[in-house]
Amino acid sequence: MKLVIVMEKRNYYFDNAKFILIFLVVFGHLIQSYIDSNSFFSALYKLLYTFHMPAFILISGFFAKGIYEKGYLKKITKKLIIPYIIFQIIYSIFYYILYSKSMLKIDILNPHWSLWFLISLFCWNIMLIAFNKLKPIYAVSLALLIGLIVGYVDWISNFLSLSRTFVFFPFFIVGYYLKKEHFKLLSQSRTKIMMAGTIIIVALVIFVFPELDEKWLLGSKPYSYLETFSAIGLIKRMGVYTINFLMIAGFFAFVPKRKFFFTKLGRNTLYVYLLHGFIIRAFRGSSIESYVYDSKTLFILLFISLLLTFLLSSKIVITATQPIIELKWSRWKKSFSRFKESFSEPRGQNE
Repeated sequence: MKLVIVMEKRNYYFDNAKFILIFLVVFGHLIQSYIDSNSFFSALYKLLYTFHMPAFILISGFFAKGIYEKGYLKKITKKLIIPYIIFQIIYSIFYYILYSKSMLKIDILNPHWSLWFLISLFCWNIMLIAFNKLKPIYAVSLALLIGLIVGYVDWISNFLSLSRTFVFFPFFIVGYYLKKEHFKLLSQSRTKIMMAGTIIIVALVIFVFPELDEKWLLGSKPYSYLETFSAIGLIKRMGVYTINFLMIAGFFAFVPKRKFFFTKLGRNTLYVYLLHGFIIRAFRGSSIESYVYDSKTLFILLFISLLLTFLLSSKIVITATQPIIELKWSRWKKSFSRFKESFSEPRGQNE
């Protein structure tokens, strides 16, 4: 009797999607320095923010289907909360040195910059346990309703990333209920044509009518901060949600399915997300930043973003930072073992 072991082929589609998205995250953070002085960069920045983080959150929800598995909550706590605390402290020290602050202040409850995603992702997983008891249509509707209403609560903002947690939760829970078949539908030729038209229309609106405040796309502020007449805040957020979901669908319609040279790097997006901020923050306000002054340097910024994405997802960076990001030493042990083997005496040499 032969023992047949069947290994499930890794889905290249989602690895490709994650790599492209993390590249766009890096690029979006890089061009943020120029959105106030350059209308082209401002419009491009807004276009990216209509879908890249919402799409990332939706994928996170799609892969949260093991929520009821034994040890799942312990696993995500170790994966998200502990690195969050570590990097919150590291960023506090980094800002203290970079900006020559007079006092080192460590505030665990107000996440630095991009670290909001870790604490929000943890909260989304916890919220999912309660929301999953409802029928999908009710769960999604309730998540959207909360995302709309929370804008009227002024004290909910950056504290524990509560604003983003509630505003972006609909993308997470929609992702949780999606199946692979739904993504396959988006890849059909007819759907692609529709999605291409949608992307073009949204892009034209953003570029032709630049009045939209990009802060509406960040989900971090109450309506009173974004709008003088906060009563229309709910309507505007409904419009933003509509654009978000349309652009997410448009993005996934064009994600390639086959394996590329960058595909496997899509597994290392957490490393890129946590580490790129140090480089971007050091770049902002530096002498290098002043060399980029118009949209002609777009390709330079694209190249730098791509280079950073490849570098921060490379084996050498992952090996070096694994102990503080994954709290593991497996890559260090493997590298040390190879190092020992390279210096070991070949068998039979002195026989």
